[in-house]
Amino acid sequence: MRKVLIILFLVLLSSFVFSIVKVNMVYWPGPESEAMQKVVNWWNQTEGKKIGVEVEIINFSREGFWTKQETMLAAHSPTIDIVFVATYILGRLAQHLVPLEGFNLNPDIFIASALDSMSYEGLLYGLPMDVSNHFLYYRKDLMQRLLTDPQWKSKYEELSEKYVGRKLTPKDPSEWTWDDYKATAIFFTKKYNPDSPTKYGNVLQMKNLVYNIMIWNDVLWSMGGKWFDENGKFNIVTEPARKAALFYKELYDMGTVPPGVTTYEFGEANEAFKTGKAFMMIQWSAAYHILSDPKSSPLVYDKVEIAPIPGPNPSTHVHCLGIALSKYSRKKSAALKFLAFISTQDAMKMYANNGGIPPVEPILMSMGDKRPEFPKIAEHVKKYGFVETTRGETMSILKILSDELTSIWTGQVSVDEGLKIAQRKVEELLGR
Repeated sequence: MRKVLIILFLVLLSSFVFSIVKVNMVYWPGPESEAMQKVVNWWNQTEGKKIGVEVEIINFSREGFWTKQETMLAAHSPTIDIVFVATYILGRLAQHLVPLEGFNLNPDIFIASALDSMSYEGLLYGLPMDVSNHFLYYRKDLMQRLLTDPQWKSKYEELSEKYVGRKLTPKDPSEWTWDDYKATAIFFTKKYNPDSPTKYGNVLQMKNLVYNIMIWNDVLWSMGGKWFDENGKFNIVTEPARKAALFYKELYDMGTVPPGVTTYEFGEANEAFKTGKAFMMIQWSAAYHILSDPKSSPLVYDKVEIAPIPGPNPSTHVHCLGIALSKYSRKKSAALKFLAFISTQDAMKMYANNGGIPPVEPILMSMGDKRPEFPKIAEHVKKYGFVETTRGETMSILKILSDELTSIWTGQVSVDEGLKIAQRKVEELLGR
């Protein structure tokens, strides 16, 4: 009898020692979750197996994703252990998350602006997995001719003096101000230069969409503006905001963009560029892989170049997708072990090799042969990156700005009136 009890005890002990804790991590479908799945598979077969922690990815549809996840968190559901987060939604989710300060993690591997994008009220809540920023994309073949062809230079100087107000000399896009951008947009528009090889000088994303305002925000920051002043008060009725709003409107009214740009977002802008319709655009870094692919963009794949957003203060919006720890998880210890693994360069290298864009400078810099844009992403995010805000009202502010800037650009209201309306609505939103 005693021998039987000993054997039973050993069996139970063995079962306890090798029991598996399953951690649920929410993601949305797409290249991010596909890359993460490869990392999770490796973890489950190696390190996770050794310590008894298995991770399972639960994919929610992109449509209504944030609402579904937030509803579960608001109900204090323990179903989610690791939460999918984004910079622009972080402030709303922070109340449901555990700050990652003081745990055995190594967030210092990430670029500083990426960490800022995952922080709220001074605390780090998420590990940044994929970084998004903006580049100025242009046709390098046509730019090279503009820099070297005397007749083109002369025409450029003539048009800049007439429409920008001063004679400008063509220069490399890495040295541009917004006057250079405007002059170049005019030069490569057939309406002003019948010899232009492109019909339009540039393409703007002007659809009433919050993600398009993130691009416009580059112009605002570059011109010296931002949403909140040094005292933390929202203020969009400023001279930089006025200049940035008018800049889009002038380019639109002058016809330097395709006539349908008020319906354009990421895909439509890419299409205008890849078909040779437009000389340049400000676009998300994710577009480079599409525009430089011979199959996706046969007309321009070998003619694409990228530069910083024009000055005087080159600035690129930065936001990240990331993962965070749910306050309501009953498996926090196990989840933290996986998060500790993710916060290593080895894990981030694996993620990048499978399609992710982790904001880890050494990794992005080392992958230039495979992904030529990666070193540029690292450079621009580090040098020019800004995070407007991660507060809970971010998406609502973006929506207000999208509505009112669209009204300005389409001539429904004046620039001054539109900015005043936006200011009033945001103040009402913030309760001030």
